[in-house]
Formats: sequence, structure tokens, C-alpha cells
Amino acid sequence: MKHKAIYELYSNVKMIVDNEDGTLTATDENGSEVSIDMSAVNTKATEFQTAKDNEVQAKADLKASAKAKLIAGEALTEDEANTIVL
Repeated sequence: MKHKAIYELYSNVKMIVDNEDGTLTATDENGSEVSIDMSAVNTKATEFQTAKDNEVQAKADLKASAKAKLIAGEALTEDEANTIVL
């Protein structure tokens, strides 16, 4: 998620290298290093992870709701049906 965050925050970054010491080096199209604010990167990466986690949970909730309705003989919403069919 940190790479995605860097690309989102710094449009001039064209390549990111994971260094052996755990740091990241970002470079532009000319190979020049781009200074990045890791605090901002970590915040953005956390936002991306939260959004992904919420999406996964929402899908699981829809699936559980669909199953409960099937067991109870109730009609499904289109989103619930999609979790079964797709």
C-alpha cells in the first residue's frame, strides 16, 4: 500500500525501490531521487488499507445477509444475489 500511496501523493514519481534497510527510494523519470514525506505516505497507505478492509467486510456482510435470507425464504437484493452468482 505504501507504493500506491507514494504514486498517489507524488505524481512525478516513476519508480520506487525497496532498500535492504527497509526504506524506500522514489525516483522521477530522469532517475533523480524525489523527496517523500513518509508520515504522509503512511497516512495515505492506512487510508487505502482501511478502504480495502471496508470493501472486504461489506462483501462478507452482503454474502451473510444473502445466506440468511435464502435460509428464511426471503427475497434477495440484487447486490446480495450478485455475491452468490458472480
